[in-house]
Amino acid sequence: MDTLTYKGTVYPWHCDHVGHMNVMWYTGKFDEATWNLFAELGITPSYLREQQRGMVGVQQNTSYKQELLAGDVIEIRSQVLEVRDKVIRFKHEMRNIETNTVAATTELTAVHLDRQTRKSCVFPPAILAAAEARLS
Repeated sequence: MDTLTYKGTVYPWHCDHVGHMNVMWYTGKFDEATWNLFAELGITPSYLREQQRGMVGVQQNTSYKQELLAGDVIEIRSQVLEVRDKVIRFKHEMRNIETNTVAATTELTAVHLDRQTRKSCVFPPAILAAAEARLS
């Protein structure tokens, strides 16, 4: 199941000397989508603060399919691909809303972290259940 996790615009300051959105902004927009996806799963800012937990990205693979220009309006849809006791793997797809073309995709693997021990730890049952319910 995919979920809308981001909508936004490419602004001129997102563009590089070639005139298209620079790779750092793709990563930033994908990061915003990640936090929206996590919140839907119960990995909210208050959960992370109150339980002394964190999420650590351990792998990210991005494919750039089509350039985006200043003024383009985009959306990102996200899918949970795999969930294990301490690990979640998910994918984002960024589309140009006007043309409905895929601009980029990224697949990420993240680990649930105990911030006090600095070691991976098991997700709570409610978060595991929410992630499993969204498996594609």
